[in-house]
Amino acid sequence: MANRFTRRALAALTAGATVAVSLWIAHPAEAAGLSPFDIAGRGATVPFVEIEAEKAAHNGTSTGTSRVYGRLSSEASGREAITLDAAGEYVEFTLTKPANAVTFRYSIPDNAAGTGRDASLDLRTGSTLIKTVPVTSKYSWYYGYYPFSNNPGDPLPHHFYDEARAMFGTTYAAGTKIRLQVSSTAQSPSFTIDLADFENVPGPIAKPSGAIDVVADYGADPSGATDSTAKFQAAVNAGASSGRVVYVPPGTFTLYSHVIVDRVTLAGAGPWYSVLGGRHPTQRNLAAGIYGKYVGEGGPSQNVVVRDLAVIGDIRERVDNDQVNAFGGAMSNSTIDNVWMQHTKVGAWMDGPMDRFTIRNSRILDQTADGVNFHIGVTNSTVTNTFVRNTGDDALAMWAENVPNVGNSFTRNTIVAPILANHLVSYGGRDIVMTDNVVSESVSNGGGIHVGNRYPGVTGPTAVAGTWTLARNTLIRAGNSDYNWNFGIGALWFWGDQGPITGATINVTDTDILDSSYAGIQWIGNQTTGLNLTNVTIAGAGTFALQAQAPASARFTNVRASGIAQSQTVYNCAGSGLQIADGGGNSGWSTANSYCGPWPAPQYNNNPTTPPTTPPTTPPTTPPAGNLAAGRPAAATSQTDVYAPANVTDGNANTYWESRNNAFPQSITVDLGSSRSIARLVLKLPPATAWATRTQTLSVLGSTDGGSFSTLKASAGYSFNPASGNTATVTFPAATARYVRVTITGNTGWPAGQLSEFEVHPS
Repeated sequence: MANRFTRRALAALTAGATVAVSLWIAHPAEAAGLSPFDIAGRGATVPFVEIEAEKAAHNGTSTGTSRVYGRLSSEASGREAITLDAAGEYVEFTLTKPANAVTFRYSIPDNAAGTGRDASLDLRTGSTLIKTVPVTSKYSWYYGYYPFSNNPGDPLPHHFYDEARAMFGTTYAAGTKIRLQVSSTAQSPSFTIDLADFENVPGPIAKPSGAIDVVADYGADPSGATDSTAKFQAAVNAGASSGRVVYVPPGTFTLYSHVIVDRVTLAGAGPWYSVLGGRHPTQRNLAAGIYGKYVGEGGPSQNVVVRDLAVIGDIRERVDNDQVNAFGGAMSNSTIDNVWMQHTKVGAWMDGPMDRFTIRNSRILDQTADGVNFHIGVTNSTVTNTFVRNTGDDALAMWAENVPNVGNSFTRNTIVAPILANHLVSYGGRDIVMTDNVVSESVSNGGGIHVGNRYPGVTGPTAVAGTWTLARNTLIRAGNSDYNWNFGIGALWFWGDQGPITGATINVTDTDILDSSYAGIQWIGNQTTGLNLTNVTIAGAGTFALQAQAPASARFTNVRASGIAQSQTVYNCAGSGLQIADGGGNSGWSTANSYCGPWPAPQYNNNPTTPPTTPPTTPPTTPPAGNLAAGRPAAATSQTDVYAPANVTDGNANTYWESRNNAFPQSITVDLGSSRSIARLVLKLPPATAWATRTQTLSVLGSTDGGSFSTLKASAGYSFNPASGNTATVTFPAATARYVRVTITGNTGWPAGQLSEFEVHPS
């Protein structure tokens, strides 16, 4: 991919030196509108041909290409879809290969109660009706802040899209035109079509010789009218004890709870034919799923194979404690092969310790949370050649909570539009591999690839360690601007939240970062070291090539940027803490050409009508008049998530620091750089109306050496009211201090210390 983009190099720089790389010229990326299936040799090999609705014939209306959170286009593949809002309107796709089935991604409006709206679309070829396909909003439309609700009265609607599939009953030749059309009896005011995946599904797989048949031998109900959980479990137990394959013939089987598997093969007739689904009618935390034995229950299960079937659930909300996943528990030396997972909470949430577990050749669609999560001591395990779309949280994740994850890999996967968080991520872990993947369309709170020491239990022996290999990945329209962070997230980003990322060698090679929504590469939180980038293309970025909000040291070789929206190609609020050693061949970005200040609006390569807010040509060298703390370093006793201490001195009232919850007292300290005479603080919270009035109880302390602090203002309550700008002023007799500290012991609005701006003014 690298040779597709135009670049120009200036004079070569000294190899191995830590330098400001001063190569320039940013041409618009050629990646706008690029499909994840346009990348040869990377990503999953899938059995379908995908056609975007906006590239098909239609008489509907485009959603536009906005990436603003909460708009239909922001969650669409390619950031554009087609809305049909009248009877007879259609999107017409022309088959490029023979097909007998389609999966289409769509959105219809929710109903006023948030309980879901049902409707239908006609599937036609010419004037011939192939069939009417039911559609619904029951599995989409979430509201509010995490944990999300199904209440339309809450703000921030999102997770708009769902998917429906249908077989035609015959095979249509290449060149046939297939329409999705609004009928005259439609029950929805509008239908938005994102894309259609056409495939030629082979016939059902026959029962293997000698296999146990869950219907013929154990009476499972293929109509789905009755609960077949006990009958499946009996068949699986018999298969395990006899060493025989357990066969699931064509049918739709209702399961009210998990089927526990151990030392058995469960094989279906194919994921279009053998479908497991359902949910307990009264115990809402029980639903269809295939689970290994947990370690405390005699597990992990061993030598399990599940293949050639689908688990299509009925999960319409996210409740993190509910075990309503397609796969779960612990399985070692086991394989999930050619399985379709849809409408569950998580495709596979695997709790170790467990070893050598593989998911391959599968599809994971429309989850309320993660696609896959390797959680707690999962080792030597992989997800490979799998297609993931429309997850409610991280698409493919590893989380080393308290027990190390070691030697795991995500390879040759294609991931589209996780609605929250990241495409590929490992929270902690040792010797992790992510290679040959293609990802596109980050929506909120994450990017394309993320490496982090984040979340409980990811510290010390479970933190990022060993040698990491991130190679031959393509990130398309990754990173995002989300609803509450108020700064962009990089397509490739590193976050030392629980502690610095300093115990690993992280090699990023032969990687293309294309049409990023914000920055190409980002660091935040604590320090990151041991990073090597070689042959990395950043072609198009809505803001900056690099975004340093924390110290980082790295070696860059052939890291080439073009199409960077900001003339200052590096956002650097780490100052000299950003150390990049030049390996040669770099171009299009410069650490000397950097900026730290108010956040600019992004300019996307496929939405050039939105102009960027260009920062000053020369960053200010003195703080704003009166505020001695502007741009100065800040430290705190703790922080929650991305709400870092540096946010209180960045000049942006919308970004904020938040301490650990339920752990008062908490302090935040600003270093003014030298001792100054001070007499007043101006403390702020974000001005958004979502911030209700609250009172924080706090005191002010000062120090000249950072070791010995004296009280400048005794503890008192200060009101932060949105009606008056969410601002509190603290005055005290003039004092000399270099280090100014606010200690918070209570907050009536949230169980943590919170500040968006910490201004210090002279006497």
